[in-house]
Amino acid sequence: MQKFLCILLLLLSGILLFAENKPDEEQRKFDYFFLEALRLKQKEKHSDAFNILQYALKIDSTSSAALYEIYRYYLFLKKEKSASDALKKAILYNPDNDEYKLALANLNNRLGQLDEAIALYEKLAKENPEKTELHYYLSSLYIQQQNMDKAVEALNSLENNVGINETISLQKYQLYKLMNRKNEALKEIENLAAKFPTEAKYQIITGDFYLEGNKPEEALSYYERAAKIDPDDPFYFISMANYYEYKKQDEAATQEIEKALKNPVLDSDTKLGILGRYIQNIRNTKKDIETANMLFETLTEQHSQDKELNVMYGQFLLSQGKTDEAKFQFQVVTETTPENIAAWTLLLDITLKEENTDEIISICNGALLYFPDVPEFYFYKGMACFLQEEYQMALDVYKKGLEVINEDNKTLISNFLGQIADVYYQQGNKDEAFSYYDKALRYNEKNIMVMNNYAYYLSLAKENLDKAERMSATVVQLQPDNATYIDTYAWIFFQKGNYSLAKFYIESALSKNDAPNGDILEHYGDILYKTGNIEKAVSEWEKALLLKEDKEDTKILKEKIANKTYYE
Repeated sequence: MQKFLCILLLLLSGILLFAENKPDEEQRKFDYFFLEALRLKQKEKHSDAFNILQYALKIDSTSSAALYEIYRYYLFLKKEKSASDALKKAILYNPDNDEYKLALANLNNRLGQLDEAIALYEKLAKENPEKTELHYYLSSLYIQQQNMDKAVEALNSLENNVGINETISLQKYQLYKLMNRKNEALKEIENLAAKFPTEAKYQIITGDFYLEGNKPEEALSYYERAAKIDPDDPFYFISMANYYEYKKQDEAATQEIEKALKNPVLDSDTKLGILGRYIQNIRNTKKDIETANMLFETLTEQHSQDKELNVMYGQFLLSQGKTDEAKFQFQVVTETTPENIAAWTLLLDITLKEENTDEIISICNGALLYFPDVPEFYFYKGMACFLQEEYQMALDVYKKGLEVINEDNKTLISNFLGQIADVYYQQGNKDEAFSYYDKALRYNEKNIMVMNNYAYYLSLAKENLDKAERMSATVVQLQPDNATYIDTYAWIFFQKGNYSLAKFYIESALSKNDAPNGDILEHYGDILYKTGNIEKAVSEWEKALLLKEDKEDTKILKEKIANKTYYE
């Protein structure tokens, strides 16, 4: 009985469209499976519902209701072609259903098939002129096609049905401006001003129109009219700031901007836009910057809940070199709205430059609580652990980060694999390190850091020196001014016994190095020793020792100097 009532209700609501002249048994079977699919869908058992719908359509492939239901599942599964085919069949078997046609028009728009979408919207708008959204859709599609005349026509059709409307007129105003049809644009805004004489904004927009057309005196007359209607309208201050900027009266422009920013009526997003423009235009004098800082302070007090202000203020402080103050602004955001990834990223960027490994780890840990799928936080945390010689921790972090990287991001995967290889090498696991370097290069054969490290460690192990030379040559070709990479190339020639080429490249590395480097100087001494210049070799070793005296790896270097002899 319950089942019978359910079927009866669905029949009365028009959901089921029974085909004529169908054998009763086939019809009953179709009804049963279609209703079962709807029941399962209601219980959110979508996989079962989808399978049963497919079976129902094998019984009756002409059911528009079933076709429409399965279209929605195909859309969810991102099978747009199957969704489109199902919807077209639904319309074929039920050509009077506007819901199906609108769905197909929307799908065509989504697939970029604008001509098909427009044809359907035009037909629907003609049949249903009272449905205002159809005209908006049409206008939007014509704009996408850069067919501005048709876009205006669609809005005119809508206006004929609903009369002069603020939204329609403003959209037509913008379209006419894009088409450089200035008289018609002006007429649209004048119509609004006439219909709403107590609204200051239409006087302001008219003034803006004249200012854009290089007619400042006409613009000023409209701004003055707006001031008589509403002297506290925040957009009046913005337009007056534009006017004074046009007249090159910078101080007056700044005063108007300050009035706008201090106006409690204006929303924070608009104020952010104004302040951003103001910052771009300041003349970088001390007075300008101090004024901007004061405005930021005012706004952060007025809109304490809008943390985008803190982010923007922090970035402005960074541009002034005020790192600590900038960090404070970003910390405010990460502590109060930790879902703001921009604040975490900016805070991390400052800390990376400061090379504070403890703070880097702390920031990455905090960020990963809210963004566990962002691989960059794993990368920098792993790097900080590596620098602290916490090699196992670094290894665990990098491997966890690898799990969240999109497979298509081959460059990032290569970087992670290269870092893992570096860790294994520091742990003394040379074979595993070399294996991971090979994996990294399979993802990105031009990964410079990986090629350089791999080549250098091969040279230290005196293994596969030809491969090391090829990789190092590629690196130097890609980065011909990098002293560290040229040093690696020189050292490979040293290990191969080609001391003349080693000397040539190590001297090239020294000439390109901005500051003395202990490792490069020690290598230079080693190469000089092999070329027979022992006194100069000792001199270079002594220079290297001065730069490396706090390091643990100076024992052999001291022996070289004391005995005037090269040691491995």
